[in-house]
Amino acid sequence: MLRARRIVVKVGSSSLTTASGGLDADRVDALVDVLAKARERGTEAEPVEIVLVSSGAIAAGLAPLGLEKRPSDLARQQAAASVGQGLLVARYTASFARYGLRVGQVLLTADDASRRAHYRNAYRTLEQLLAMGAVPVVNENDTVATAEIRFGDNDRLAALVAHLVRADLLVLLSDVDGLYNGDPSKPGTSRITEVRGPHDLEGIEIGSAGKAGVGTGGMVTKVEAARIATGAGIPVVLTAARHAADALAGRDTGTLFHRTGRRAADRLLWLEHASSPRGAVTLDPGAVTAVVERRTSLLPAGVTGVEGDFAAGDPVDLLDENGHIVARGLVNFDARELPRLLGRSTRDLARELGPAYEREVVHRDDLVVLSG
Repeated sequence: MLRARRIVVKVGSSSLTTASGGLDADRVDALVDVLAKARERGTEAEPVEIVLVSSGAIAAGLAPLGLEKRPSDLARQQAAASVGQGLLVARYTASFARYGLRVGQVLLTADDASRRAHYRNAYRTLEQLLAMGAVPVVNENDTVATAEIRFGDNDRLAALVAHLVRADLLVLLSDVDGLYNGDPSKPGTSRITEVRGPHDLEGIEIGSAGKAGVGTGGMVTKVEAARIATGAGIPVVLTAARHAADALAGRDTGTLFHRTGRRAADRLLWLEHASSPRGAVTLDPGAVTAVVERRTSLLPAGVTGVEGDFAAGDPVDLLDENGHIVARGLVNFDARELPRLLGRSTRDLARELGPAYEREVVHRDDLVVLSG
């Protein structure tokens, strides 16, 4: 049995809405019943805390705006989210009020996760809401997020939030009761009860779009979210919304993804999974080996090319000579000054340009390897 004191629960649009796209009050109430009862199992010494990452804002806004299906263009998605977000939070507020619980809305963009000050502010807000006994309801801020700064799906957002709040467990609720070794609608397929590592997923065909057609996720995004969370030391349960009570009680349900790693530094997790690179630098083979295999800092001598328009402190991709991304890091120079430093030693640069130039292009503490 999984014992968890702080749990992040993510629920998809298809588990909250009707076939026509509006909010289903009965489904919302059923979910809240489960979450509230899970909290009641805690004690004053060991309270059970719930953070809810909820999709459904865009889906909830479809019917009121006369839209028959989720629009493909960003502007109408944002309009639907603007209408639906208020409806969604109002429904949660009323539903949790039945248990005397308050709701706090937290809207995030990927930009909030990739800027350290924003990231810390989000952490403090969530911690304070939990300390005051409220239930944080987190969603992507679809009304203002541009295509470049969107998470794109709330599964990945949930994994990052789980890491942010130092959760003991991430529960991904869907319209499917777990991960299957094939199309669950076809005979002969079976549910995978446990995943202990990537080897358990070899040869498995993972489906994409959900059958309700109102969300952006699918099994691919859920497995990726599980990979992010478990790699950071957080176990994940993937199951159907109707089995939420079993998942929160630690009973056998759905698919359990065991933790595969230990908690990573916050900045490295967002650097890998939430940052949007502002440019790229190309490395010579020796620098690739040093960065990927020896985990050293990137020095100007190992850089052969610069792309993009970035400032010092921005995330950039590190490419090998064939253009493949091998790492990502926070660059210490802007795109205009970096070209004149290429291929030169820090000692020579310091002698010619001053001590400020005797530094790495990307320090190893601000770098995450993406291959190798």
